Amino acid sequence: MKNRTFAVALSAVLSTACIANAQADKLDDIIGSGKLRCAVTLDFPPMGFRDEANKPAGFDVDYCNDLAKILGVDAEVVETPFPDRIPALISGRADVIVASTSDTLERAKTVGLTVPYFAFQMVVLTRDNTGINSFDDLKGKALGNTSGTYEAIALEKDVKSWGSGSFRAYQSQNDTLLAVAQGHIDATVVTNTVAAATLKSGKYKNLKVAGNAPYVIDYVSLGAKRNEYGLLRYLDLFVNQQVRTGRYKELFTKWVGTEIAPTDLTVPQVYY
Repeated sequence: MKNRTFAVALSAVLSTACIANAQADKLDDIIGSGKLRCAVTLDFPPMGFRDEANKPAGFDVDYCNDLAKILGVDAEVVETPFPDRIPALISGRADVIVASTSDTLERAKTVGLTVPYFAFQMVVLTRDNTGINSFDDLKGKALGNTSGTYEAIALEKDVKSWGSGSFRAYQSQNDTLLAVAQGHIDATVVTNTVAAATLKSGKYKNLKVAGNAPYVIDYVSLGAKRNEYGLLRYLDLFVNQQVRTGRYKELFTKWVGTEIAPTDLTVPQVYY
C-alpha cells in the first residue's frame, strides 16, 4: 500500500515537473507575450544603424521584424553594443540576438547559436582609375588597411610574400577609406557590408568593388539561451525559410547592394 501511495505521489510530482517545463518554453513565452525583443547593434551599418529619423534600420532590424511577423508578435529592438549582446540575452533584457554574431566555439560555450544567417565576405575596394579589377591585381600596388583588423594582418602578410608593392596601416576605417579615395594608397580589403555602406553613402564617388578577397568568411548566427532547444530549432528553421523563399537574397540586395552577390551560407563538404 505504501509503495502504491509513493508511486502515485511520484507520478504526480513528475507530471507537474513536465507541465512546468512545457510552460517554460521560451518560444511559447514570446508568442504569449505578444512581443519579440531582439538584441541588435545599431552602430554597424548596413546591418544595424539609426536612420535620419533616428529609428533602427538595417539588415538585422529587418530580420528581427521578419521573425516577429512570422511569430505573430510585435518586434522590439533592444539596442546593444557588440560587447553587450550576450549579457543582454543572459540577463533577460532580450529574447534573441540578431546582431551579426560570429559563430565561434568560445562564444557557443555561453550562448546557443543557430546555423549561419549571414556571412561577411572580404572584398577589394579601390578607385575607378587604378586598373585593379581583382585581388590578383593588387600585387605590386600601394595598399593599406585599418591597424589590428583581421583583414589588415592578412593583407600585410600577402604584400610581404609578394615581395613587391607596399603596405600602410591606418588608425581607423574612415582613415583607410579616405586614403584610397584620395590616392594615398591604391586599394584596401574590407567586408562586403562596409564596401556597400561606403558606396551608398555617396561620400566617395570614385570608389568601386573589385571582386572578392580570398580570406576566411565570417559566418554569423542568431543567438538564444543555450538551454532553449525549442526556440533554437525554430530559429534554425526560420533561417532556412528565409533563404529558400528568397527573402535572404532580397534583404541582401536591399542593404548590401547588387554589385556583390549574396554569400553562400554553407561550408563546402560540411553539414552544418
